[in-house]
Amino acid sequence: MRLFAAVWPPDDVLDHLDLALAVVRRGSPSQDDGVRWSARETWHLTAAFYGAVPDGVTEAIGAGLARAAAEVEPFDLQLRGAGVFAHRTLWVGTGGDVAAMVALADAAREVGQEHDVRPDARVRHRPHLTVGRARPAARPPRRGSRATGSGGRAGGHGPGRPPGTDRADLLPPEVFEQALAVYEGPTWRVDALTLVDSRPGEGRGGGPLYSTVATYPLGR
Repeated sequence: MRLFAAVWPPDDVLDHLDLALAVVRRGSPSQDDGVRWSARETWHLTAAFYGAVPDGVTEAIGAGLARAAAEVEPFDLQLRGAGVFAHRTLWVGTGGDVAAMVALADAAREVGQEHDVRPDARVRHRPHLTVGRARPAARPPRRGSRATGSGGRAGGHGPGRPPGTDRADLLPPEVFEQALAVYEGPTWRVDALTLVDSRPGEGRGGGPLYSTVATYPLGR
C-alpha cells in the first residue's frame, strides 16, 4: 500500500470551497484555463506521507496512529486564504488552531519514523489543501518577453509548442492566489485522523484514487 495520514474536512466545508473555486473558474474566459483542478474527493490536509508500506507494517503504523491521535484533543480548524508553491501548485490554507494541526502532523510523522518507512521530508508547518496544478504556460510572462509564433506574431504558438499554450485565457496562478487571498470557510471540529491508501492515476481524470484504511478518533 502507498499510505499517508490526513485530516479530511466535512462535506459542508468542501461545499463552501467548491463554490468559491467555481467563482474563480468562471472568471476565466475558457473552460480550459490551464489548471488541472484536483477532484473534490481528493481534498485533504496531509499529516504525514509514508510511501509504499508492506501489509505487516501497515498494521503497526495504524496502531501507532491510534495512540498518537488519542494524545491530541479535538480542535477547531477552517480553510482560509490561498497561495501557490513553486509557481505551480495551487493551495488553500488553514486558520483556527493551526498549532494543534501541526502537532498532530508531527506525531503522525514520528509514527512513520518509528517503523523506518520512507522519511517524510516536507516540513508541515503550513497545513494546506491542494486544489490544482497549473501548466507551465499559465505562468505570467517574464518582463520584457513577448510571446511570438511563426512569422513573429504576438500570441502565436512558437516552434514545437502545442496549440493553446500561449493563450491569454489561461489562469495565471497569481490570479488564483489574489482571488482567494481573503477566503474564509466555515469552522469545523477536527476529531479524527485518517490513514489513507493512495493509488496514483486510478482516480477521476487520471488523478489519484484514495481509499480509507482506518480512522482514529482524537482524544481519550
